Amino acid sequence: MRYGEKEIIEFDINKEENFWPNNNPKNYVIDIELPEFMCKCPRSGYPDFAKIKLSYIPDKKVIELKALKLYINSFANRYISHEDSANEIFDTLYNKLKPKWMKLVADFNPRGNVHTIITIDSDKM
Repeated sequence: MRYGEKEIIEFDINKEENFWPNNNPKNYVIDIELPEFMCKCPRSGYPDFAKIKLSYIPDKKVIELKALKLYINSFANRYISHEDSANEIFDTLYNKLKPKWMKLVADFNPRGNVHTIITIDSDKM
């Protein structure tokens, strides 16, 4: 096993070291794009690819970017639907960060003539 694979397999998003204090009390938006998201279809096992866009206004915490990368990469070998993966990512990050506002857009590549975009916005919950 290569070191990157080991790092992804052993990664735990719940560790406090993955979240840093926000030292800036003003409202500002953090926009992050993760263009290489991958998971597997729970029915067929075929790979699904997406671009994940995360935007949030932090309160007391921000996510360390390597931790976010490892968390997103941890989905690559999981059998999980588009809807479940987007909701799990949003819920995990929202519950850990407790931001003032958060929005996640999961824009999945078309497969079988179907293009899925899932948007979750904390203002609409």
